[in-house]
Amino acid sequence: MIGNTDLKKFEDTIHKGTTTVGIVCSDGVVFSTDTRVTAGLYVAHTHGKKVYEIDHHLGITIAGVVADAQNVVETLRANANLFRLENGRPMPVSAAARLAANILFSSRGFPLIVQALLGGIDETGSHIFQIDPLGSITEENYVSTGSGSPVAYGVLEDQFSKKMTVKEAIALASRAVAAAIRRNAATGDSIDVVIIDKKGYRELNGEEKRLIGAA
Repeated sequence: MIGNTDLKKFEDTIHKGTTTVGIVCSDGVVFSTDTRVTAGLYVAHTHGKKVYEIDHHLGITIAGVVADAQNVVETLRANANLFRLENGRPMPVSAAARLAANILFSSRGFPLIVQALLGGIDETGSHIFQIDPLGSITEENYVSTGSGSPVAYGVLEDQFSKKMTVKEAIALASRAVAAAIRRNAATGDSIDVVIIDKKGYRELNGEEKRLIGAA
């Protein structure tokens, strides 16, 4: 039997990631995350990956326990590939979000500690869905998860516009994560930015991030 002290030691070894931001634009979606991974008060990694490609039109960000999140990511990738093979078309964003929610809901007895933003572009337009660890799902125009999200929301609430382009949203998402880095100890190190538009999924390189001050 695991005692409270042993459980606390185990929890402190779990790698956790924050903060993530997602913005729906007129021509796609933008995701931005910090890269700090923590285990309790210990910074376990300074360049952890928190945004993943599911398909060329679809991506997901993760906040919470990294191992749980990677399990969800791999399951979504496999099912997105199967959907494309069986139907001859990419999986709709809403269907991928519902699948992720079902995975988390089915594990509610022993929850996967994952708060995810899943988004992309399909024949119905640009979409981002927020999914909590118990499988609740909501569609959002802009959203943030993780311990730095209250700070990020302050920037998003003030500057978001429904008519934003991807180019404008890149700068806003980066500013929101940068604000969280300044005010939240678990958020830090650097910023990753991903765009998904009609050209597909693409992560900004180092030079592109330097141009917007996100490197």
